Amino acid sequence: MPATLAASILSADMARLLEQVRLVERYADSLHIDLMDGHFVSTLGIGPGVVESLRPHTDLRFHCHLMLEDPLALLDVLAKAGTNLVTCHLEAVEDDPAAAIAEVRARGMDAGLAINPETPAAVLLPYLEQVVGVIVMSVHPGWAGQAFLPEVLPKVEALRAEIDRRGLTVDIEMDGGINAETGRRCLEAGATVLAAASSIFRSGDPAASARTLADLVRSVP
Repeated sequence: MPATLAASILSADMARLLEQVRLVERYADSLHIDLMDGHFVSTLGIGPGVVESLRPHTDLRFHCHLMLEDPLALLDVLAKAGTNLVTCHLEAVEDDPAAAIAEVRARGMDAGLAINPETPAAVLLPYLEQVVGVIVMSVHPGWAGQAFLPEVLPKVEALRAEIDRRGLTVDIEMDGGINAETGRRCLEAGATVLAAASSIFRSGDPAASARTLADLVRSVP
């Protein structure tokens, strides 16, 4: 399946958010939107109101990545706001991941699962038929600008092998420390989505940086 670029607005200038989205939307395939509650991770992030405010202004696919202790509490408002894909952390719904996936899908949104760097890839395997994508965190969740953790790449390789073995079309998204060099390593390991925040929005030229990553995802077979 072809690889795609997700522009993660975690590092965008929130005072100029729509302008920043406009700079990258011709190169990105989706917007990656991190929602954080100060509990699952110690920082606070974007809320559903930002999703609702942006929705009328772009046709990009909205992927809400929920770093929340209780991700299901926001599903109704996210669906109403126009979210296309919701990814819950398996660590937050580990009591019944299948039920969480069903709750997302019942509201007309696609569902995904994410895992932290310390979580083994094997925990995702029972749910691959139920999701459209998984996120392998390549930093510890909560802060932009962290260095990429290369030790997660074997998890990507293992997931790619299993997804291919089952004949599934499930995306593997990498989130954290993604730039042209680390992104290439992820794609070569089997990732299909690169979520990039700082390397796009904290660069001197977000549009040029997004174009470079878009060229990368289209060039790696």
